[in-house]
Amino acid sequence: MATKNKTTVTTQSVDDFIESFVDSNQKKQDSYQLIKLMQQWSGFEAQMWGPSIIGFGSYHYKYASGHEGDAPMIAFSPRKAAISLYVFVANEENKHLLNNLGEFKIGKACMYIKTLSDIDINVLQTLCETTIEHLNKNYTCACKTTK
Repeated sequence: MATKNKTTVTTQSVDDFIESFVDSNQKKQDSYQLIKLMQQWSGFEAQMWGPSIIGFGSYHYKYASGHEGDAPMIAFSPRKAAISLYVFVANEENKHLLNNLGEFKIGKACMYIKTLSDIDINVLQTLCETTIEHLNKNYTCACKTTK
């Protein structure tokens, strides 16, 4: 039996989430700056995905196992320990960009930064744009019909 995706678009206010969830002024400032930048780069307004992810645009995926769902094209979450960035599809064309990004850690599905000042915003922009381009070429994206 297929499991229901936990991370789906909600009607929760992005601003309300930031004001109630984010515990430091620096992380709030970084969150609002990321919203401004990611809206500009993606062409989509910020939406809450699940209880704590701020996402932009969407795409539909389907795995060989048959599991499928929707996810934001790019996203972030201002978590307590670090800001999680969901902005990178690892492929040969863009792995080299990580060399110039700055101070970050990478996990299975996201990158972690302490503050925006730790990374190069221009490199982050390129990562976001190449990720959106990759998703647009390989998946059914909201960007194909609304941009």
